[in-house]
Amino acid sequence: MIRALDAATIRLHPDDEVVIARTPLAAGARLRLDDGEVVVSQAVPAGHKVALRAIAAGAPVHRYGQVIGFATQPIQPGEHVHTHNLSTAAFPRPASTDFPSPVVPLPLAERRTFLGYARPWSSAGTRALNSVGTRNYLAVIPSVNCAADVCVEIARYFTPDRLAAFPHVDGVAAFVHQSGCTLRIGSPNYRLLQRTLAGIIRHPNVGGVLLVGLGCECNQIAALIENHDLAADAAPGGRIRSLIIQEEGGSRRTVAAGIAAVEALLPQVDAARRTAQPLSEITLALQCGGSDGWSGVTANPLLGLVADEVVRQGGCAVLSETPEIYGAEHLLAGRAINAAVRDRLLEKVRWWEGHARHFEMELDNNPTPGNKAGGITTIYEKSLGALAKGGHTPLTAVTEYAEPVAARGLVFMDTPGYDPVSLTGQVAGGCNLALFSTGRGSGLGGKPAPVIKVCSNSATYGAMPDDIDFNAGVVLEGTDLHAAAADLLELVIRVASGAPTQSERQGFGDTAFIPWSLGGTL
Repeated sequence: MIRALDAATIRLHPDDEVVIARTPLAAGARLRLDDGEVVVSQAVPAGHKVALRAIAAGAPVHRYGQVIGFATQPIQPGEHVHTHNLSTAAFPRPASTDFPSPVVPLPLAERRTFLGYARPWSSAGTRALNSVGTRNYLAVIPSVNCAADVCVEIARYFTPDRLAAFPHVDGVAAFVHQSGCTLRIGSPNYRLLQRTLAGIIRHPNVGGVLLVGLGCECNQIAALIENHDLAADAAPGGRIRSLIIQEEGGSRRTVAAGIAAVEALLPQVDAARRTAQPLSEITLALQCGGSDGWSGVTANPLLGLVADEVVRQGGCAVLSETPEIYGAEHLLAGRAINAAVRDRLLEKVRWWEGHARHFEMELDNNPTPGNKAGGITTIYEKSLGALAKGGHTPLTAVTEYAEPVAARGLVFMDTPGYDPVSLTGQVAGGCNLALFSTGRGSGLGGKPAPVIKVCSNSATYGAMPDDIDFNAGVVLEGTDLHAAAADLLELVIRVASGAPTQSERQGFGDTAFIPWSLGGTL
């Protein structure tokens, strides 16, 4: 519940001890309450918290009606509540024993539509849900970083002028990465990399693929094809071609052979056409980055409402970033459709606790300096805001990183919190479009899935007009949240049907492919 106490602040829940400053507050500013007023004791930036009443040292502090941390010293009414007087501590989170039923989607005849590419291969041989593309790329993918420069050179050759004869191809994109060798074959890192690359190869937004290997690497192309049931598409005349640098006679000859291979594939990729597809064919990645104090108030709840509608339409929304549900995981677990899904989610959170200890980190290392400058103090506070991206529908499944998404409804994918690594996993899992919220601003693009960036506040939106697609700050200025969500859904449908995002207009997205690595390079 959002409630304005006066023009200067917002209180998000009746149980909260804090309000959020809508605009910068000067020392001495008076905040009107239902039963009196509070005098601000020091300057407070917009998006930051002000105490409404006295809080004892060690006492919990609430925002959204939930615990965001514990006072590290006594806090008086009117004080700025932030990193100098608020921190995390362990607290009990209840485990739900009530399991909601999944959403019953609209009948197919009543679902909205978009213009997409129906793909026969993307779910073949896997449990993948998605078989409709929102884009039509030709991907050039190295099996190992040693082949990355060759892939970049091949893709760079295909300028817009050279692709003018193929108007239904969105581009030739190189998906380079930093791995592929010094891996024990069959190890967790090996499986992670292969699963991620296979997800891009069979992605519905990828019409054709050129694989390039060095020849001596651990991640052999032949094994990638065999391990992930890609042999049919890699057969002669199929949509997957491959080259080995050591067999072609070196890098320059491989670049020439790669250009020829792409030229041979382009007519096949260009033959695809958009047709009307139900909105249930959207698998929506939900991301946030550069969050601020307003992200959990405007942008993330908007994403959540759009995710709810995609689920109601029979589609799938994929929430991720496990370190960024920490402290709020019990709320998501309480929406699980059964004990197995609940326990799997909580097991992932416990794994991250151990992972952080192993690398001498703390999960409260996140939020970042920029998050804190924007008003977010603790990981609990950040997680509560981030969780709003997942809307309100039941949690139907929990998947591994880059695992093909097979369930409809709201799905959680276990990923790091780092935006491009997390998004890479979601897209490799089959997400054909992404909604990305930001408060501080972001220039992140995405290929092969378009990324729609939603800004939490009008100031950042106005400062970064070439990067942001939608201004959620209008909610703070009086626009109804549901009306704004309806507008955002219309944008999702337009982009899914081919309208470019701001990052696509700038040609961004070539560097956002970053598969997760667990470490252990030999």
